[in-house]
Amino acid sequence: MKSEIHHQHRDVTGGWLRPAVFGAMDGLVSNFALIAGVAGGQAEQRVVLLAGLAGLAAGAFSMAAGEYISVASQSELAEAEIEVERLELARHPRAEQRELAEVFEGRGVDPELAAEVARQLSRDPEEALRVHAREELGVAPGELPSPLLAAGSSFLAFATGAVLPVLPYLAGASSLWPAAVVAGLGLFLAGALVSRVTARSWWFSGLRQLGFGAAAAAITYGVGALIGTNGL
Repeated sequence: MKSEIHHQHRDVTGGWLRPAVFGAMDGLVSNFALIAGVAGGQAEQRVVLLAGLAGLAAGAFSMAAGEYISVASQSELAEAEIEVERLELARHPRAEQRELAEVFEGRGVDPELAAEVARQLSRDPEEALRVHAREELGVAPGELPSPLLAAGSSFLAFATGAVLPVLPYLAGASSLWPAAVVAGLGLFLAGALVSRVTARSWWFSGLRQLGFGAAAAAITYGVGALIGTNGL
């Protein structure tokens, strides 16, 4: 008796980990770069702290609003197209059944079998709608993403990353170095977590993200120093 072979694949879509980690990295990189730019201008500790908190709030709300509008608009468009498909199934059931059979034929199913599968699926209007929506629109009725959930997730992810470089200033730090250390550790950890959904090693992903974040902070620090030096 032959033994069965079982294997598992990683989630290539990234699941919840990908948007959460990338949202946190966005908050961390953008807010640390902002803090570095203000600190580079030789601003006082309270000014740097205020800039960091303002950047956290503005960025988190902006991300949440943008994600809500994006997901809501996409869902509204999908719902409108699903309704069009529902009406077509009610008005032209035979034509829609033939269309579904053609889809199966295009995937290599024999014409007779494709027609029979389409016929059986079309007996249940709701099941027929789900199949047509998946095949033609790539979505399924009742499974559309929630705009509120997407907005809340984006807000929390961005705020989690953005608060890290602010923490040393909240604890009383008066220079950029403690914030840089915390931000660097956060960037490396976030990059390492990204390796869970990529083929890269954890240390490569961590160092890559650390390098990009450091470059962004260095550039904004230089801009801040240049403006502060010239008194603009």
